[in-house]
Amino acid sequence: MKHLALIAHDNLKSSMIEWVRTHKEKLSQYHLYATGTTGKRIEEELQIQVTKFKSGPLGGDQQIGAGIAEGKIDGVIFFWDPLAPHPHDVDVKALLRIAVVYDVPLACNKATADLLIHQF
Repeated sequence: MKHLALIAHDNLKSSMIEWVRTHKEKLSQYHLYATGTTGKRIEEELQIQVTKFKSGPLGGDQQIGAGIAEGKIDGVIFFWDPLAPHPHDVDVKALLRIAVVYDVPLACNKATADLLIHQF
């Protein structure tokens, strides 16, 4: 079973929920991880079990990065907003960097996430 992390910045959480809803059947084949608020919303709104980490600004992005480095997370869907300021921007950049360093598939928008879920 593949292990997939789901992350969405605040103003993209609804987009993530809709993306997960669209791919719910396919995602049932994965063990899902998510940062705190994103995971909570997925569980509450879609009744899908998710292993939740802390909220992104409280260390959740770093926890997912650690999972990548430890070989426990195989891919990441991260709906991030590059136009909004984020107090934990260094954590976001570190997560993006670690995904690239470990050659883990990383989708940062819906179009790429759609491609990844059909090939992954």
